[in-house]
Amino acid sequence: MSRGLWLVLPVFALALMAGNFMHQLDFQLWWQAITAPDESDVSQMLFHFSLLPRTALALLVGGGLGVAGILFQQILRNPLAEPSTLGVAAGAQLGLTLAILFAPAWGETGQQLAALAGGLTAGAVVLAIAWGRQLSPVTLILAGLVFGLYSGAIKSLLALFNHERLQNLFIWSSGMLNQYDWSAVQFLWPRMLAAMVLIVLMIRPLTLLGLDDSVVRNLGMWLALVRISGLLLAVALSALTVASVGVIGFIGLFAPVLTRLLGVRRLGPRLFCSAALGAGLLLISDQAVMLLAHYWRELPTGAVTALIGAPLMLWMLPRLRHTKVANATAPATARERGTSRYLPLLVAGGLLLLIAAALFSGDGGQWLISDLSLMQWRWPRVLAAAAAGAMLAASGMLIQRMTGNPMASPEVLGVSSGAACAIVLLMFLVPGDVDSWLLPAGTAGAMLTLGVMVLLSRREGFSATRLLLVGIALSTVYGTLLTLFLASGDPRSGVVLSWLAGSTYRVTGEQALGVSLLAVLLLALIPLLRRWLTVLPLGGVTASSVGVPMLKSRLLILLLSAGLIAAATLMIGPLSFVGLMAPHLARLLGWHRPLPQLAAAVTIGSGMMLLADLLGRVVIFPYQIPAGLLATFIGAPCFIWLLRQR
Repeated sequence: MSRGLWLVLPVFALALMAGNFMHQLDFQLWWQAITAPDESDVSQMLFHFSLLPRTALALLVGGGLGVAGILFQQILRNPLAEPSTLGVAAGAQLGLTLAILFAPAWGETGQQLAALAGGLTAGAVVLAIAWGRQLSPVTLILAGLVFGLYSGAIKSLLALFNHERLQNLFIWSSGMLNQYDWSAVQFLWPRMLAAMVLIVLMIRPLTLLGLDDSVVRNLGMWLALVRISGLLLAVALSALTVASVGVIGFIGLFAPVLTRLLGVRRLGPRLFCSAALGAGLLLISDQAVMLLAHYWRELPTGAVTALIGAPLMLWMLPRLRHTKVANATAPATARERGTSRYLPLLVAGGLLLLIAAALFSGDGGQWLISDLSLMQWRWPRVLAAAAAGAMLAASGMLIQRMTGNPMASPEVLGVSSGAACAIVLLMFLVPGDVDSWLLPAGTAGAMLTLGVMVLLSRREGFSATRLLLVGIALSTVYGTLLTLFLASGDPRSGVVLSWLAGSTYRVTGEQALGVSLLAVLLLALIPLLRRWLTVLPLGGVTASSVGVPMLKSRLLILLLSAGLIAAATLMIGPLSFVGLMAPHLARLLGWHRPLPQLAAAVTIGSGMMLLADLLGRVVIFPYQIPAGLLATFIGAPCFIWLLRQR
């Protein structure tokens, strides 16, 4: 397989390049166009100043993302780590958003520098958050995810109220390579070369980072220094590529996975192979975009990369074996430790106060105790927010315990993205009132996603890594399609953006009651899985040795998680922050066993959504902020503070 791939990939890339180059200029004029283009010949000028730098840029960016992906996976010891893991891409997007809105006079160069500064700032903040934990890989991953979600929430909030001014931001976010000349290449290549030289000099200490921390310390290596140096190099590479061409997703994850599939094990060859594969994959995607533009229209290269790479990764996943996953779920203990006897009462009491405040507080700050006429519109959204927060928190706990991975969340499984993409497709493609078809469309999208996951994972007994990688590939495809919709300029994009942010505006009483009843039924099934949820975080070998049926347990947990995610998505949109953070908050507060953690996570998730929905109504009244965005603003600081304390 490896020999065939190394032969097919460059041949295919060269064939596409030759076709596009011939379409632009006759072969006899190539050398002249490369060395001294004739200024009176438009075709030669386009060949020299557009086609060639675009090709060089694709090679540079693809290679840089491949190397950054290997570094993140090696240092964080997680096969799901990629250039966006530490929030670099989200920070760069936020920096560009702020520059467009508040410093439009900076121009294109200033916007690139703002994006670069945003990406580097994100990496620095994440490293500062994790410094007190000696840069633990799990702490770095969680801090990066939280900061990335926080930056994304700020960007989405700004885009929600400045949709028309930020229309080009969605195009940039999808990765465009067709608007750059040699200046972008000249900016990128010397900086990337310097980073590559430093990485080569650090090969030996970086190789040792694949071992356990205690082993590395016993060998006399300064672990924190090597880890922070490697991460700074990976962050710098990621920030440079994002600032130069926008967000090119999937290459940083797929190139290292493909390298592992080819059987490359040592770090040096892995870096070289991942760089070559990343460059080749992005070049093929960009050349395919140019070929498609000859016959139809030009699409963003980043979007096409995801749409091509995700199915290819799904096809190759059955060949992936023995992947190491950093365990972030604490093992079960005989009794709960670190929790006060009054803490459960405080958490439950806080939830009751939030319910009362959400029901009886007026939008302008007054109370509705004497006037309950608005209650008929208030209680459906309160019930929907509480039920959705509970379901997302429960599903997040199930997925994290089943996989033992700190990056596992409802978004990672792809079920929420599948339901959201189906609903958005319906809204864009079907004219007229489609409200009655939203529920069937969302259900169909969620079930289709779940069916693909089951089909592609059953041969490996629904292994944790396989499920997560399949979910990431599907989420990438769905996210790409949603980005293309938002960048299309359709006037309905603002409504879609509001729904994607997690709003409870349009929930009816019948919908709230139906989904709440479904939530109660699904949550009641989780205690039946208590033994599996206790043993599975200890690893597949240990779970099998004590009699846990791995295939059956993972399939049932997956089905239950998918049901919870789909129901919550259909109610308030594809929220994921609550599902990611609520189980971690419960664990950081001291609950480790399955059922206490479930109860705490459900309570915290409901409380986060209720508080977010309440503040969203009153903060900028008479306007409203979607609850999904405010849930991120509320939960992220609390989580980071607890992470530092624990």
